[in-house]
Formats: sequence, C-alpha cells, structure tokens
Amino acid sequence: MGLTVLTIEVDNPADPQVTETSEFLVDSGAVYSVVPTEVLERLGIQTLVDQEFRLADGSKIVHRKESGLFRRGELVGVADVIFDEEGDGQLLGTLALAPLGLVLDPLRELPMTLGGMSNTTPLATRQAD
Repeated sequence: MGLTVLTIEVDNPADPQVTETSEFLVDSGAVYSVVPTEVLERLGIQTLVDQEFRLADGSKIVHRKESGLFRRGELVGVADVIFDEEGDGQLLGTLALAPLGLVLDPLRELPMTLGGMSNTTPLATRQAD
C-alpha cells in the first residue's frame, strides 16, 4: 500500500478569494475530507451541522461539518469538509476527489522503502532481478 499526498487549495465557497494551501493525504477509504479547524476558521467557514460518524472499530464520534471549495491547478470542486479535532489527520476523501475530476490509481509500481512517512529519501530501493 502506498501513500499519496496532494497539495490542494481550500477556499470558502462564499468568498473564494480567501484561500489556504495545504498537503493532504489522499485516503481512498475516507468519504469525507478532514481539514484543520484553524484553517477553516481563518477562511470564515462556519459549522453547518454536527454530524455523527461511525469509525472502523464501530465506535461513534460527532464532528462539525460544512462545505469547502477545493482547487488543484485549474480543477475546482465543492465538497463537504469535516473540522478536525485533536489527533485527526488531514485527509482528502473521495467526495473531494470526484468534483475535481480526480481518481486514486493504486495499481502502480512502488519503490521498496523502509521506514515511516517522512520528507526524506527512502532508506532502501530494490529492483527485481
């Protein structure tokens, strides 16, 4: 399994001139996108509703939800955003990918790496003989 990270602009749909650029981990298993609360507040995006979500372990949580405008180059789309809470990761879910016209293509050759996610060069790369 590989990691896909995209640099995406998030805007307030009511005021698209106000924007924040961030790196998002693309999660093919996530429906919604999770954006830092402080970013959404700086953009002036307010809570539409408190929404209950079920996690993979079966537990339930409640997070704030609203809509955000996502941009990647010339691609633009609106999707629901979830206000993060402590411990949440910054994720780009499938509801944000679709209006941008993007799909995740997980079937590609990946380098063999050791170590966790970092901004450094992989520790090791192997090629098949």
